[in-house]
Amino acid sequence: MTLDAAVAAVRLAVRRTLAAEPDGVLEPGTNVVVACSGGADSLALLAATLFEARRPGLRVVGCVVDHGLQDGSAEHTARVVARMAAVGADETVSSRVVVEGAGRGVEAAAREARYAVLEQVATAFQAPVVLLGHTLDDQAETVLLGLTRGAGGRSIAGMRSGFGPFRRPLLDVRRAQTEAACAAEDLEPWHDPHNADPRFTRSRVRHTVLPLLETELGPGVAETLARTAALLRPDMEALDDAADLAFLEARVDDGLSVPALTGSAPAIRSRVLRLAALAAGSPSAELFHVHVTALEAVVRPGARGQVQLPGRVTAERDGDRLRFRPTAVES
Repeated sequence: MTLDAAVAAVRLAVRRTLAAEPDGVLEPGTNVVVACSGGADSLALLAATLFEARRPGLRVVGCVVDHGLQDGSAEHTARVVARMAAVGADETVSSRVVVEGAGRGVEAAAREARYAVLEQVATAFQAPVVLLGHTLDDQAETVLLGLTRGAGGRSIAGMRSGFGPFRRPLLDVRRAQTEAACAAEDLEPWHDPHNADPRFTRSRVRHTVLPLLETELGPGVAETLARTAALLRPDMEALDDAADLAFLEARVDDGLSVPALTGSAPAIRSRVLRLAALAAGSPSAELFHVHVTALEAVVRPGARGQVQLPGRVTAERDGDRLRFRPTAVES
């Protein structure tokens, strides 16, 4: 019997990701965590990982996170746990999180809570790798959202294929392929109603904007957007690496040496200022371009003043230093 093409594509993507891990990291008996919502992408990923884990003797841990954002989420989570076990996961884990979206939005807060739980699960199972089911379509949506928000090169570069313990094997696989893979393997995926809810920006991009672009500009828009991310990401990573080094060189006590910044290219200097703000306690999700621009203004020659940053952090120019301190709370 011929192997279904979609199943083969998903398995190959997982095989390449696992094979790319350093020697000795994925020895026989090692746990690999697969994040599974029950949707087609993550269900196809779980099935493919189980197949690819057999030969190297890896153990697959399926993990579902209940965000508590929909009615009946606990019942759905129980169904996903049962589905993961039926597919053949060696272990199954479920966790409910509290999503607090104040100042960030529900989607961002849910993502942050989910990643925190997945890291905890990886630690508990001593799993060096957590696989995520983001596809090429997700990448295209991310790039398009970054373009429309004017979020800069980092956002247009899209999602990374890997960071920390997380890996995204399916960034070259289309959503239609994961759906076809589930159908070929008789796996019934869950269809998240939030993915079709026009209240969510990503849902509108998925169901209205991208199809319109495909209609008006021709097929291949999603692939082109994903390719843009792939081409841009090495440049962004090189700039980030240079900024990390410049940050270490400019860092002094409670802030930065302004003279050490002045010789840096603007692309490096803005990144160093952002790193300094993060190190001082500003939350990444709340630190925006406007804050970095304000920091750039106070490090110009002859400039003075202070900048109020998210997380109750104050940055203040003090001669040749840009100092960061907790913002004083008025009594």
